[in-house]
Amino acid sequence: MTPYLLDWLALLLRWLHLIAGIAWIGASFYFVWLDNHLQAPLDPQRSDPGVGGELWAVHGGGFYRAQKYRVAPEILPPTLHWFYWEAYTTWLSGFALLCALYFWRADAYLIDPAVMPLSRPAAIAIALGSLGVSWLIYDALCRSPLGRSARALAAVLAALIGTLAWGLCHVFGGRGAFMLFGSTLGTLMVANVLFVIIPGQREMVRAKQQGRAPDPAAGLRGKQRSVHNTYFTLPVVFVMISNHYAMTYAAANNWLVLIAMSFAGACIRAWFVARHSSSARGASTPRMPAVLGIATLALLVVALAPMRFLALPESAPPPVIDIGRVEAIVGQRCVPCHAKNPTQPGFNAAPNGLEFDSIEGLRAHLPEVRLQVASRLMPLGNLTQMTEDERATLLMWIGHADGR
Repeated sequence: MTPYLLDWLALLLRWLHLIAGIAWIGASFYFVWLDNHLQAPLDPQRSDPGVGGELWAVHGGGFYRAQKYRVAPEILPPTLHWFYWEAYTTWLSGFALLCALYFWRADAYLIDPAVMPLSRPAAIAIALGSLGVSWLIYDALCRSPLGRSARALAAVLAALIGTLAWGLCHVFGGRGAFMLFGSTLGTLMVANVLFVIIPGQREMVRAKQQGRAPDPAAGLRGKQRSVHNTYFTLPVVFVMISNHYAMTYAAANNWLVLIAMSFAGACIRAWFVARHSSSARGASTPRMPAVLGIATLALLVVALAPMRFLALPESAPPPVIDIGRVEAIVGQRCVPCHAKNPTQPGFNAAPNGLEFDSIEGLRAHLPEVRLQVASRLMPLGNLTQMTEDERATLLMWIGHADGR
């Protein structure tokens, strides 16, 4: 497949993935919000006795009345609207994107020899194994006696998810590790829909159609997995955008960054859920989840700050660097990809539109280049074999040219 067609494939898959994800997350957030705002019917005499709560809303120029049954209505309506293809489409498009980018070009996006020297087949096998094994462990825990205690299960899952982040970041390059972490959580979310939530709903429908009393246990299992999904959502969304921010996945202890961002996202989501529930009851919203989430983000901002913001200015004179050598390094190690017409196989255009054919093009993006080179993210997968001496020379010149 030519780089041009691969770019189009990636673009269309990203577009589909984003659209489906918006539909899925939007529906998920709405139903969590709806559940937490249900109130007793205003007129119980005129409501179905099986109704457990209702909500009135106004939107788009009209009034809406949503009702939720404790288990199921006496008579099923002729049309039931289901919500599952949004989840399935999100996962299928995301997995296709994972294959097209991170597996197809594993040497550039997934494997980092400085972290662990892996062959392409081995890296892909480990990545696929992490998706499947994670689901088997998670599902077994939810079905075990531990699953009866929400807090105990949450603590164990948090520890295992943290271990997953640590493990992936010690096997793959930072960008690939982050993406596989998000893919794993996304797989758990979709598998919850496929294997637990939707089958439980289908069983409740069958029971009503066959004249049996629906088993509320199916609904409770689905509710448990839906709650897990809502707390997984913000960490997954963070991973989706993290590849634009090397300061996170290229950090020295990137696994801690991944855990901290996931914890902050889960805390912020927990605050929103608590806020909706408290608002419906007329009670005050607990502040602790929001405080923990914001404090974690603030600590990350400080911890990841470049040292130049924290160190005192040095009085030593700047070193003298041969600009010709810098141009030679850039021409040999950077320009094969970052050029108007890249010569490196697999590249149809300069990544992010950054062209370094001339030294002026490099000067226009010194802070970004410095971060990428210092973190060893560039050259991508070190495809052009930049040496440590060349890296040090380039960083020294950038520090001088950028006034730092």
